[in-house]
Amino acid sequence: MRTRTKLATFILAGALPVIAGAAPASAVVTPKRSCPVTYGVLITSHSHYRLPAKGQYYKDGPGGTMSVHVTKASTISYSVSTSLEVSASYLFASAKATIGGTYAKSVAVTTGHTYTHNISAHKFGNMQYGSNGFKLGWESNRTNPNCSTTVLKRGTAKFPVTSVGWYYWETKS
Repeated sequence: MRTRTKLATFILAGALPVIAGAAPASAVVTPKRSCPVTYGVLITSHSHYRLPAKGQYYKDGPGGTMSVHVTKASTISYSVSTSLEVSASYLFASAKATIGGTYAKSVAVTTGHTYTHNISAHKFGNMQYGSNGFKLGWESNRTNPNCSTTVLKRGTAKFPVTSVGWYYWETKS
């Protein structure tokens, strides 16, 4: 009988977790992860980059002084247009008239920028006009339903900014 008592105690001890509502580890089911499918662009790197203006390259030397000048002309303009439709009806007849007008104004603006630089002895000075911009590394990606990410494309892009100016460097020849 002692054997049965030990066996009954073992069975009851093993059954307690089931009675208490806990499931054995083999019965636990982990739900599948699910993510919405999304697309995005990620900036992976950025650096300053010089975007030269075409035809704006000068070289002088050896030695001495180098002076360059750029002139930019632009026009600032605006206009306002309006129209007014007027209708009048008299007993049986009606008349319709459209009154319109445009007011335009513009002004020309010319700006200049001169840059002078001393050239080291036995060296050549080089100058180039352009924009100070940025070079960006990017990647296009997709988030998959299983929450992993797939890279669709990678590349670089060069963007100018509104500031422009001269860039100077020296060479041996």
